[in-house]
Amino acid sequence: MVDTRSKEKRSEIMSKVRSKDTGPEILVRRLIFGMGYRYRLYVKGLPGRPDIVMAGRRKIIDVRGCFWHGHNDCRYGKLPKTRESFWKEKIERNRQRDADNVRLLESMGWRVLVVWQCELKNLESLKKRLLEFIEATALYDEASSQNR
Repeated sequence: MVDTRSKEKRSEIMSKVRSKDTGPEILVRRLIFGMGYRYRLYVKGLPGRPDIVMAGRRKIIDVRGCFWHGHNDCRYGKLPKTRESFWKEKIERNRQRDADNVRLLESMGWRVLVVWQCELKNLESLKKRLLEFIEATALYDEASSQNR
Protein backbone atom coordinates (compact mmCIF):
# COMPACT_ATOMS: atom_id res chain seq x y z
CA MET A 1 0.00 0.00 0.00
CA VAL A 2 1.32 3.42 -0.91
CA ASP A 3 1.31 6.26 1.61
CA THR A 4 -1.60 8.58 0.88
CA ARG A 5 0.22 11.61 2.29
CA SER A 6 2.96 13.68 0.70
CA LYS A 7 6.44 13.34 2.16
CA GLU A 8 6.15 16.79 3.72
CA LYS A 9 2.74 16.07 5.27
CA ARG A 10 3.91 12.72 6.65
CA SER A 11 6.97 14.45 8.14
CA GLU A 12 4.73 17.05 9.77
CA ILE A 13 2.48 14.36 11.25
CA MET A 14 5.41 12.32 12.58
CA SER A 15 7.04 15.40 14.13
CA LYS A 16 3.99 15.76 16.38
CA VAL A 17 4.43 12.29 17.90
CA ARG A 18 5.56 12.90 21.46
CA SER A 19 8.13 10.90 23.37
CA LYS A 20 6.87 11.84 26.82
CA ASP A 21 3.57 12.81 28.41
CA THR A 22 1.76 10.61 25.90
CA GLY A 23 -1.90 9.70 26.33
CA PRO A 24 -1.12 6.16 27.54
CA GLU A 25 1.45 7.46 30.04
CA ILE A 26 -0.98 10.01 31.44
CA LEU A 27 -3.69 7.36 31.81
CA VAL A 28 -1.35 5.02 33.71
CA ARG A 29 -0.15 7.90 35.90
CA ARG A 30 -3.76 8.81 36.75
CA LEU A 31 -4.50 5.20 37.71
CA ILE A 32 -1.45 5.04 39.99
CA PHE A 33 -2.12 8.45 41.53
CA GLY A 34 -5.77 7.50 42.04
CA MET A 35 -4.67 4.42 43.99
CA GLY A 36 -2.81 6.74 46.37
CA TYR A 37 0.77 6.24 45.16
CA ARG A 38 3.26 8.97 44.35
CA TYR A 39 6.11 8.87 41.87
CA ARG A 40 8.65 10.85 39.89
CA LEU A 41 8.76 11.26 36.12
CA TYR A 42 11.67 10.74 33.70
CA VAL A 43 14.48 10.54 36.25
CA LYS A 44 17.58 11.68 34.36
CA GLY A 45 20.13 9.65 36.30
CA LEU A 46 18.55 6.30 35.36
CA PRO A 47 19.10 4.39 32.10
CA GLY A 48 16.47 5.33 29.54
CA ARG A 49 14.92 8.06 31.72
CA PRO A 50 12.03 5.78 32.83
CA ASP A 51 8.46 7.05 32.57
CA ILE A 52 7.41 6.43 36.19
CA VAL A 53 9.84 5.98 39.08
CA MET A 54 8.85 4.99 42.60
CA ALA A 55 12.23 5.47 44.25
CA GLY A 56 11.27 4.41 47.77
CA ARG A 57 9.99 1.09 46.48
CA ARG A 58 12.75 0.69 43.85
CA LYS A 59 10.03 0.23 41.21
CA ILE A 60 9.84 1.52 37.66
CA ILE A 61 6.84 1.47 35.35
CA ASP A 62 7.61 1.93 31.68
CA VAL A 63 4.67 2.68 29.39
CA ARG A 64 5.35 1.63 25.80
CA GLY A 65 3.52 2.25 22.56
CA CYS A 66 2.89 -1.05 20.77
CA PHE A 67 3.99 0.27 17.38
CA TRP A 68 7.11 2.19 18.42
CA HIS A 69 8.42 -0.53 20.70
CA GLY A 70 7.48 -3.55 18.58
CA HIS A 71 4.96 -5.35 20.77
CA ASN A 72 4.88 -8.96 19.57
CA ASP A 73 1.58 -10.49 18.51
CA CYS A 74 -0.26 -7.21 18.92
CA ARG A 75 -2.42 -5.68 16.22
CA TYR A 76 -1.04 -2.24 17.08
CA GLY A 77 2.54 -3.46 16.72
CA LYS A 78 2.35 -4.27 13.01
CA LEU A 79 4.91 -2.70 10.70
CA PRO A 80 3.80 -0.46 7.84
CA LYS A 81 3.86 -1.91 4.32
CA THR A 82 5.91 1.01 2.98
CA ARG A 83 9.63 1.32 3.72
CA GLU A 84 9.53 -2.01 5.53
CA SER A 85 13.30 -2.32 5.98
CA PHE A 86 13.53 1.18 7.50
CA TRP A 87 10.76 0.47 10.02
CA LYS A 88 12.01 -3.01 10.82
CA GLU A 89 15.48 -1.65 11.67
CA LYS A 90 14.10 1.30 13.62
CA ILE A 91 11.74 -0.80 15.73
CA GLU A 92 14.44 -3.42 16.32
CA ARG A 93 16.82 -0.70 17.58
CA ASN A 94 14.06 0.51 19.95
CA ARG A 95 13.49 -3.03 21.23
CA GLN A 96 17.21 -3.59 21.78
CA ARG A 97 17.58 -0.27 23.60
CA ASP A 98 14.56 -1.12 25.79
CA ALA A 99 16.01 -4.54 26.67
CA ASP A 100 19.43 -3.01 27.46
CA ASN A 101 17.83 -0.38 29.71
CA VAL A 102 15.76 -2.94 31.60
CA ARG A 103 18.84 -5.12 32.10
CA LEU A 104 20.81 -2.13 33.44
CA LEU A 105 17.99 -1.04 35.74
CA GLU A 106 17.56 -4.55 37.15
CA SER A 107 21.32 -4.84 37.71
CA MET A 108 21.05 -1.61 39.74
CA GLY A 109 18.39 -3.19 41.97
CA TRP A 110 15.26 -1.76 40.33
CA ARG A 111 12.16 -3.78 39.51
CA VAL A 112 10.66 -2.90 36.12
CA LEU A 113 7.10 -3.33 34.89
CA VAL A 114 6.35 -2.76 31.21
CA VAL A 115 2.83 -1.60 30.42
CA TRP A 116 1.85 -1.85 26.75
CA GLN A 117 -0.52 0.60 25.10
CA CYS A 118 -2.94 -2.22 24.20
CA GLU A 119 -3.30 -3.12 27.89
CA LEU A 120 -5.15 0.16 28.43
CA LYS A 121 -8.21 -1.40 26.81
CA ASN A 122 -8.94 -3.26 30.07
CA LEU A 123 -8.37 -0.77 32.89
CA GLU A 124 -9.58 -3.04 35.69
CA SER A 125 -7.08 -5.73 34.72
CA LEU A 126 -4.32 -3.15 34.37
CA LYS A 127 -5.15 -1.60 37.74
CA LYS A 128 -4.91 -5.03 39.38
CA ARG A 129 -1.56 -5.70 37.67
CA LEU A 130 -0.19 -2.32 38.75
CA LEU A 131 -1.30 -2.86 42.34
CA GLU A 132 0.29 -6.33 42.48
CA PHE A 133 3.54 -4.96 41.07
CA ILE A 134 3.70 -1.92 43.34
CA GLU A 135 2.83 -3.85 46.51
CA ALA A 136 5.06 -6.86 45.80
CA THR A 137 7.85 -7.24 48.33
CA ALA A 138 11.50 -7.54 47.35
CA LEU A 139 11.56 -11.20 48.40
CA TYR A 140 8.61 -11.95 46.12
CA ASP A 141 10.28 -10.01 43.30
CA GLU A 142 13.50 -12.02 43.67
CA ALA A 143 11.61 -15.31 43.44
CA SER A 144 9.60 -14.24 40.40
CA SER A 145 12.67 -12.95 38.55
CA GLN A 146 14.35 -16.35 39.00
CA ASN A 147 11.36 -18.02 37.32
CA ARG A 148 11.68 -15.97 34.12
